[in-house]
Amino acid sequence: MNRRGPILLLAPAILAAALVTGCGGSGDSTSSGGDSPGGGTLIVLGASSLTAAVTTYGEAFEGATVKPSFAGSDELAAQIQQGAKADVFASADTDYPAELFKEGLVEEPQVFAANELVIAVPEGSEIKSLADLAKPGVKLVIGDPSVPVGSYTRTVLGRLPAGEREAIEANVVSEETEVASIVAKLEQGAADAGFVYVTDEKSAATLEPVTVPAKLQPEVEYGVAVVKSSDDRAAAEEFVAGLIAGEGQEDLRSAGFLPPP
Repeated sequence: MNRRGPILLLAPAILAAALVTGCGGSGDSTSSGGDSPGGGTLIVLGASSLTAAVTTYGEAFEGATVKPSFAGSDELAAQIQQGAKADVFASADTDYPAELFKEGLVEEPQVFAANELVIAVPEGSEIKSLADLAKPGVKLVIGDPSVPVGSYTRTVLGRLPAGEREAIEANVVSEETEVASIVAKLEQGAADAGFVYVTDEKSAATLEPVTVPAKLQPEVEYGVAVVKSSDDRAAAEEFVAGLIAGEGQEDLRSAGFLPPP
């Protein structure tokens, strides 16, 4: 992952919590070795922007009882690296799944959805364009560079003239480790604007969108993979298949995601 550097190791307390969660998950599966789905628990680690769609899909999934866990894609990848129990990894980019695949920790990833970046602002905001983010006094919140939404945001800013980019960057008051935290700060009134995914802005009742020009849009693709250490490979594979071309796709469309390219 050249654009973000190595995956950061989790703090011991976070790792311990992840391991405890994992121990209560796939190990309860009635399927030994993953020969057949049904009756077990499937742990799905998903990027926070997937919360609504994956939760809905998981509740209707018949192959196993789905136990989703949502966070920044970098944190979830680190959990898998450090041995936390998981069956499926769904990331807001393709870099983290690709890295885990190279390390032999997941099966070959597949792209299952696309998204777009948007500037979210509170309803009635005076911010109407990307250029308004450069005005003095604007409080802007963006994603940390270690998470996909932060990396995508920097792609957008990197395509601006130097002066405009620097003025916008000077207004950044916070860099968050997941897109849900950006939305929360906007809803709490702690910021005037934030770069989020279109899907997150749509799901936030008190926010409205400011369009990012098409020529500045990054290529936002989501990757999913079965974790090789899964105790129920058949159910995990069924879940991924449905996410790529099944009921999961319907839930993704309903949440505002675009089809995979």
